[in-house]
Amino acid sequence: MKKIRVTLLAILAVILVGCSGSDIYRGSWKATDSKGEKFEIFFDAKNFIVKDSSGKSKKYDYSQNSVEIENSVATYGIQLGDGRGYQINFPNADDESLGLIKDENGNLVYTISRKD
Repeated sequence: MKKIRVTLLAILAVILVGCSGSDIYRGSWKATDSKGEKFEIFFDAKNFIVKDSSGKSKKYDYSQNSVEIENSVATYGIQLGDGRGYQINFPNADDESLGLIKDENGNLVYTISRKD
């Protein structure tokens, strides 16, 4: 009986930790959309803020719902509080300071970089 309890607690802990955003993409990013407009994005554990060039910002709640690593290329799935889904992709296996944010259909929303 003790083994079952310990196993269930371990599974619950993994589920709770898995819902928050990964350390890989947490923090500040410089972003450019498909029109060439510049943004700043800051990812926290359960929300992120998008600030445009005029200083206007929007905050979104999210949870991470998937992680896929193929050929050392990582893609993280996130779901916003309103149900929309996005993918944060790091196409270069050796460089996690450059990435792409795509919508559910694979369309590019932002290119992101830790640097200007």
